[in-house]
Amino acid sequence: MAAYSNCSILFAIIALLSLSSITTSRAARSLLQLPNLPTIPSLPQPTMPQLPNIPNLPAALPPLPTLPTATPLPSLPTLPSVPKMTLPPMPSLPNMPAIPTIPTLSPPPSN
Repeated sequence: MAAYSNCSILFAIIALLSLSSITTSRAARSLLQLPNLPTIPSLPQPTMPQLPNIPNLPAALPPLPTLPTATPLPSLPTLPSVPKMTLPPMPSLPNMPAIPTIPTLSPPPSN
């Protein structure tokens, strides 16, 4: 039953795409068959007005006015020190036995 519904959905999508391409091609054909339209007249190009000449700046600038000095901010009160936290000692772990080694065999000598 599920395969039938999947096939019907696929068929419906293909049918809709086919119909949309038909209407698109008919619309394009009708646009191509329009009579010649009048051309749009070209607009005059805008011109930039002349900018005024920038006067030469003096070589030395006048000194900047001095600003009044700000009063210093009051110092912040000191905070009390926090006691240091210490962790309890770690429990001692038992010693792990040594991993036994597996003896390796050397390959036979080649002639």
